Amino acid sequence: MTFSIVARDGSAFGVAVASKFLAVGAVVPAARLGTGAVATQSYARVAYITELLSALARGESASRALAAATAQDAGAALRQVGVVGKRDAATFTGSQCLPWAGGLTGEAGGACYAIQG
Repeated sequence: MTFSIVARDGSAFGVAVASKFLAVGAVVPAARLGTGAVATQSYARVAYITELLSALARGESASRALAAATAQDAGAALRQVGVVGKRDAATFTGSQCLPWAGGLTGEAGGACYAIQG
């Protein structure tokens, strides 16, 4: 079981993760100064980190970058990922994840987040 949050408040980005898996911090979370944050879990695909942060650096929205990354991933049905950029936040839960798995996004006062569990 893994839970994660990616968030932006103003120009600061952050990511946090809690899991039963040892050393989860070496795989799930990533952030890039001035660009965004990503958390990939449930059959984590580490390549999402580079793909999503690079797309955000090119100026793409989090939702567009996430849609493109998951569309190209043959294993997307097994994965969860959240991403936050300068403009928005997005979350994805594949159709073959556990039935209770899901995510949500929100915004408040210049901050935005994506939470996955």
